[in-house]
Amino acid sequence: MSEEGHMRIGIPDDGGPLVPATPTTTARLVGLGYDVLVSAGAGAGAGFPDAAYEAAGAAVVSDAEAWASDVVAITRAPDALATPGPAGLRPGARGPDGLRIGAVLIAQIAPAARPDLVRALANRGVTALALDAVPRISRAQSLDVLSALSNVAGYRAVVEAAAEFGGMFSGQVTAAGTTPPANVFVIGAGVAGLAAIGAAGSLGAQVRAFDVRPEVAEQIESMGATVVRADDAAQQVSTDGYASSLTADQEAAAQRAYAVETAAADIVITTALVRGTAPTTITAEMVANMRPGSVIVDLAAPGGGNCELTVPGKRVVSDNGVVVLGWTDLPDRMPRHTSELLGTAVANLVQLGTPGRDGRLALDPEDVVVRGMTVAAGGEVLWPPPPVAVSAPASGSSLPRPQGLDELDRRIGLDRPGAARLDTPGQRGSRPTPPCGRC
Repeated sequence: MSEEGHMRIGIPDDGGPLVPATPTTTARLVGLGYDVLVSAGAGAGAGFPDAAYEAAGAAVVSDAEAWASDVVAITRAPDALATPGPAGLRPGARGPDGLRIGAVLIAQIAPAARPDLVRALANRGVTALALDAVPRISRAQSLDVLSALSNVAGYRAVVEAAAEFGGMFSGQVTAAGTTPPANVFVIGAGVAGLAAIGAAGSLGAQVRAFDVRPEVAEQIESMGATVVRADDAAQQVSTDGYASSLTADQEAAAQRAYAVETAAADIVITTALVRGTAPTTITAEMVANMRPGSVIVDLAAPGGGNCELTVPGKRVVSDNGVVVLGWTDLPDRMPRHTSELLGTAVANLVQLGTPGRDGRLALDPEDVVVRGMTVAAGGEVLWPPPPVAVSAPASGSSLPRPQGLDELDRRIGLDRPGAARLDTPGQRGSRPTPPCGRC
């Protein structure tokens, strides 16, 4: 803490292209009364020079100084934090070893998959706020990092497919003849799927899409795509926006639809995740029936992949010349935009915890949003959190209204007196609801 009593927020360099604070969001943190310490070069991978952070009011410091701050924000919690040891007590401790006992850590933590890390943070007395554990309620939309990353991934999937595909997405009419548009098939119409639909459509492709949840058909059509229907595979309208595992009959019906669509597609983008697990949507036999030069982008690769030929993190070419992309770092491939979204979420969280704008983080453990994100505090593991009611009550502090909702309200008539706003507690909000909840 500074001599003026302001808490220090440290932004270490995690060695990757992303950074959880941009010069713009740094200025917001400074405006809330914090001293912001940015590790030298932390923003370079996203195109943000040190001078831009200094102009925003931050101090550019060594990585060790950033890690030793009262609050540390980093893109993803490193595995090194799970190593047992007296963090913050060893003379000359560097990197993650410099995280102070009693510090606040804001990061993507993956608490369900990394219980040892959560336990280690609790043992160190760290208050750990997981950006990837934001409760799925409308009041928390402005903190929803996973939806933001899924949106970027869906867009980038189309960019990757276009780079691999040997033709144009849009049909062409020239003096020498005409060429047809590319056929794109998207499996899963969640955040990533709808982003992919929009990006492919904007490039002129003919887009078809399928989702087992019947309620998303309207969203697919609103993006200009054609809905692929397989009534025997459709689930009941979901109560929480999540897809559940298919029955044997539903899965067989879905597989029949996938077989027909993939055989006719030039590009297939598959996004299906059920509670973090990737079901098989594209079999090896389906790939064998696709045309040479076709491309599959498997956005479920982090969960093992939807395609039987997917190798997470790898580019695979089938025996018949179909390219299968299993990249697991698609948001990282658009570092500037992704960092802006991450930085905004971090700033929104800090704003929620700083009602006095006095540079002191005062998190309300009774706030359903804060509680849902807090995976460790006071020496205890707090994951998993208690269930969250959809109509979660708001605390005294309010979150910023997500950008774009005011205009959307106007367009669909919700700006009339007495009309329900899209971010009213209990409303589902304006975002589509994907199979995995966010992907």
